[in-house]
Formats: sequence, structure tokens, C-alpha cells
Amino acid sequence: MSTSAQTSAETDASAAARPGGTVTDRLVEANSRYADRFTDPGMDARPVLNVAVVACMDARIDLHAALGLELGDCHTIRNAGGVVTDDVIRSLTISQRALGTRSVVLIHHTSCGLESITEDFRQELEHEVGQRPVWAVEAFKDVDQDVRQSIQRVRTSPFLLHTDDVRGFVFDVKTGRLREILPAS
Repeated sequence: MSTSAQTSAETDASAAARPGGTVTDRLVEANSRYADRFTDPGMDARPVLNVAVVACMDARIDLHAALGLELGDCHTIRNAGGVVTDDVIRSLTISQRALGTRSVVLIHHTSCGLESITEDFRQELEHEVGQRPVWAVEAFKDVDQDVRQSIQRVRTSPFLLHTDDVRGFVFDVKTGRLREILPAS
């Protein structure tokens, strides 16, 4: 077990003792190399561009590269599907009210895993573990319509101060291009 009192050498020795280590071990080792070169950028938590981006957690999307963003430019909120859930509203509310963001960019993508499952996933989990999740899967069949729904959820939230600059997009995982989705009229 690793504790904060262990030295870096002890942690390295512990990881080395396991054949091949784990993915987490590799990530921790990469962080150690990163920290050796790290210099404090001198910024606070307020994003320079005053924007929050909500996107899918899909590993194929390099969000900062796709949007030309640098460290400190935006708040990034990612979840399965990039859908606007109560927790996304919570994060956006904190982003706006405590940290000054004014714009919201919503990004779903083509070939999303949430298009291939249904809300039955919750029942399957209940049968497997004996407890039904309290959260919704938020599965969808029409990515454009789900972006519209997400735009609407942001625009109608009573907790958000700034709902006039909310735009939604679908990222094409084959071309890397964004396609804007207009809100429902």
C-alpha cells in the first residue's frame, strides 16, 4: 500500500516488484517525469477564454488539440456521451458563478457508444449487482437530437447565469471536423 509518507524510491521499488506493473503504475511513472520538468504556470482556476466545454469522454477525441486550446483556456467537463446531466449542471454552475465562465460549448460525436446501448443497461446492472443505479444511462439514437436536448437543458437551467452563448456540435471521429447543431426552434 502506498502512503504519502513513502518516498519516491519506495514507490518505484514497489512498482518494479510487480511484473510489468499496471497501467496506473505507468501513469504514475509518467507523472514523476512530468513533475521533474514542471514549472508553475502561475495561473488560477479561472479559464482565460471564459468558456466551459462539455464533451464525451471518448478516448478518440483530443479535445484541446481539436479546438486549438492551451492549458488554462477553458474548463473541460467530460462524461459518457457528453450529455448534460445534473452533475454537468453542477459543474457548469460552479464554473460560471465561482470562476467566471460565460460561454458553453457542447460536443457529442459520431459513433458514440451511447448510441448502441439502452436504458435497459440499468436493469442489467440491477440483476448483476442487486441494486439499480440512481443515474440514467442517457442513451440516445439520434446524436443531433441529443445535442439539441443538451443545449435546451443548459439554456433552461435556473442555476446558470449565462445561457445566451450556448452552442452544440457533433465531432466526426473519422475527419476531426465539428458540425454545428442548431437548437430546436
